[in-house]
Amino acid sequence: MSRQKWAEARAPTLKEFEELAEAAWRQIPDEFRQLAKDVLIRIEDFATDDVLDSLGIENEFDLMGLYQGVSLERKSVMDIAQGPDTVVLYRRPILEYWADSDETLGALVTHVLVHEIGHHFGLSDADMEAIEAKAG
Repeated sequence: MSRQKWAEARAPTLKEFEELAEAAWRQIPDEFRQLAKDVLIRIEDFATDDVLDSLGIENEFDLMGLYQGVSLERKSVMDIAQGPDTVVLYRRPILEYWADSDETLGALVTHVLVHEIGHHFGLSDADMEAIEAKAG
């Protein structure tokens, strides 16, 4: 990218980042998307202090995404629903990580999204890597 283009570059807004996450969602294999169709995806700049404290994370840049809910392997029909299962992608930590990596931003968002949805299914890292490979 030329010097002029970098001088005009800016980080994607929350809305633009949401569009990037939607594009990543569409690239995920259909069978995986269908199983996760009830999982909500939200974009926030950072995790709240309560979330960071509950996870024992001191630096807000150390958490790029979070699955909130009960994984399918631990759900029971007897459970009282506590709200929808949700994946939160944290824009600023993802951008910080991306700035120091060789990955495209789209690939990184896809990686975090698949990883967090993988928690919903109780998938292994190898399973998640296979899904990412199919996503391109």
